[in-house]
Amino acid sequence: MVGVIPLSAQRIETLRFGDFEHWTVRHIKESAILGGEVKTLYLPGPDEVIEGNKVYDYSKTPWASSNAYARVSGVTKTSLSVEPDNGPSGRCAKLSTVFASCRVAGVVEIQVLATGSLYWGKLFEPVTGVKNPYANIDWGIPFTGRPEALLLDYKAYLPATGKLVRGTTFNKTEFAGEDPCQVLLLLQCRWEDADGNVHAERVGTAVLRIGMSTQGWVMDCRIPVLYGDARTQPGYKSYMGLISGEKTLYAVNSKGKRVPIREEGWASPDTPCTHAVLHIASGCQGGFTGAPGNTLWVDNLRMEYGK
Repeated sequence: MVGVIPLSAQRIETLRFGDFEHWTVRHIKESAILGGEVKTLYLPGPDEVIEGNKVYDYSKTPWASSNAYARVSGVTKTSLSVEPDNGPSGRCAKLSTVFASCRVAGVVEIQVLATGSLYWGKLFEPVTGVKNPYANIDWGIPFTGRPEALLLDYKAYLPATGKLVRGTTFNKTEFAGEDPCQVLLLLQCRWEDADGNVHAERVGTAVLRIGMSTQGWVMDCRIPVLYGDARTQPGYKSYMGLISGEKTLYAVNSKGKRVPIREEGWASPDTPCTHAVLHIASGCQGGFTGAPGNTLWVDNLRMEYGK
């Protein structure tokens, strides 16, 4: 965290690289069978350009994204759904729900739906398949703060067709539904048992869903953090509940193994926090499902703390 601004009733901390003025640029060469082009991927982080198909060093930034460097069955492919754009002042982050498409040997077309997302954590590269995408990520970062709210500026465009698409490799299906953009902050108390299983209780919850296009930028949006059992508090919605099922998050345990984070209950409001999950996305349906065309711009991510 940097940029502490003292105010009369609270203090504001700008998240590291959360002003989106600084981006790392990566140039990845795709396989010859896909055309052999060099594609550009972006990540909020130090201003540098990285040439070549290299695994990224996530010690440089708390952020990872849905921009994928994948190598499946020996074929290298990329997808771009997050990039810098012009914001209210300087640069911002643009997140888009798009099809990552390509033709193999100029004949067979592959389409995978990618929801643009930024999150705290690490992406295991290169990605090797489309099965269980949440298991490809080490979710969250160590965090002990107790913010009262998450602040941000945002702008959204949602086509509002009432149709969703699920696209995984050669399969594409359409069905009725909505796909709001989402900003989610989860504060957790995690621990590991003797068998290496990672457990968690939910300490704090802050979620914003954006279900329609905005008329320009919404400035200084405030998302309050609900401490303890959020179900008992005003403003609680069903999508703020404990995470389980196909949306279960993963972490790396002390043995270096990727394991699911077993979010088992609601912590008492005064329980210390050990980790934070911050996830911003152009949709909320999960892996490879969403509304193509959804676009979310975000800028100036901050935490509000009591005085």
